[in-house]
Amino acid sequence: MPAYNKADLQRRMHGAVEALKHDLGGLRTGRASISLLEPVHVDVYGASMPLNQVATISTPEPRMLSVQVWDRSNVGPVEKAIRSAGLGLNPITEGQTLRLPIPDLTEERRKELAKLAGQYAEKAKIAVRNVRRDGMDALKQDEKKHEISEDERKRLETEVQKMTDDTIAELDATTAAKEKEILQR
Repeated sequence: MPAYNKADLQRRMHGAVEALKHDLGGLRTGRASISLLEPVHVDVYGASMPLNQVATISTPEPRMLSVQVWDRSNVGPVEKAIRSAGLGLNPITEGQTLRLPIPDLTEERRKELAKLAGQYAEKAKIAVRNVRRDGMDALKQDEKKHEISEDERKRLETEVQKMTDDTIAELDATTAAKEKEILQR
């Protein structure tokens, strides 16, 4: 059986793109986004639970998040978890609902976030290059085992390189869009 598997390489490269999109989604821009609260865990019922398992999170306005806590006894722990998450958010409690106004970003903070987006992109590119290397190694193995010819190996290497280039271009475009969103006022 050939070691080279095009579908597996595509799946792994696509995984790097999805991971980057997820990482970038967690970066705070001037707009309210539910994904902003994904890292928040609340200590309730003797366990640490993700915020979305104890409350409903919504964006009623572009610069406001709303957290509807299901159990009245959890309002305090949820508020404490959001304050201590290091997101720079200060909840306003109204009964079982916490309102989170999203403050404006300072110019310095915008530059830090743009830099962080670049670091996430670099991590994703390294992952894609590792997948490319694995694909090239698999092709060389297949040629050694006489499962494919030298010409076939060269043709497939070109295919792997094209997949790599396309994926890196997609990573660059995704990152550029996020950086633009972060830096615009």
